[in-house]
Amino acid sequence: MPMSRVVAWPAWERGRLTVVSVAYVAMLGLALGSFANVVVYRVPRGESVVAPPSHCPACGHGIRARHNVPVASWLVLRGRCADCRGAISARYPLVELGTCALLIVVAVRVEQIGLLPALPAYLFFAALGVVLTLIDVDSRRLPDVLVLPSYAVLLVLLAGASAWEGSWGGLARAGVGAAALFGFYFAIVLVYPAGMGFGDVKLSGLVGGVLGYVSWGTLVVGAFAGFLLGSVVGIAVIAAGSGSRKTALPFGPFMVAGAILGLLVGDCVTSWYLDVALGR
Repeated sequence: MPMSRVVAWPAWERGRLTVVSVAYVAMLGLALGSFANVVVYRVPRGESVVAPPSHCPACGHGIRARHNVPVASWLVLRGRCADCRGAISARYPLVELGTCALLIVVAVRVEQIGLLPALPAYLFFAALGVVLTLIDVDSRRLPDVLVLPSYAVLLVLLAGASAWEGSWGGLARAGVGAAALFGFYFAIVLVYPAGMGFGDVKLSGLVGGVLGYVSWGTLVVGAFAGFLLGSVVGIAVIAAGSGSRKTALPFGPFMVAGAILGLLVGDCVTSWYLDVALGR
């Protein structure tokens, strides 16, 4: 999409990210990373993500606001609860930092491909991907309570971006991409039920939608990258003697990673392939 078609938002300058707007994205990433830790811990246990307030998993004491600052509080308290001095896993600040870094990378890439009006959709998907990846690794689940409502959220955000631009081609492509990838994964489950769970099928529609909105090449590369990453890790697990061909690996993380890779390099890979195939 030509950059001239991008309409600047209040936080952007001439359709480009500014230092201030990147700082906003960074702060949003830290906040969402902190919330992701809550969601990852509570949702698999069937607990509310809003009540009770954040508390120490060891002593149950509520975490004070001054002790709930992403990354900084963990460093100041040296990884321990302010009340019982119980150890707090380093995973918490790592998730916060990782989410922050991922959102910045996604924001920069979305700017590069001229899709800033759709940035909220891609930031949402990236944060959701962090949550689903961790839950799938921990419990081999992709909870419907997170995946299914995300269809509506992404539809609204992408439709809003299309309306802002006055162009509906991307949204139509997203719908086709979501249906196509969902159908492909559904066929895999029907043919080989032991290969993946139906949670992966439900997630595939989200992946197909966000990738299809960008371009067909991004969709193909992102979908293929998920299978490639899963195969590479599976072979590595077998080679290391940590499992066999029957070892079940959570596939959601590979789908999310493949989608991010597709967003980052999909168009470049497609262009390179066409150059080689057509001898250009």
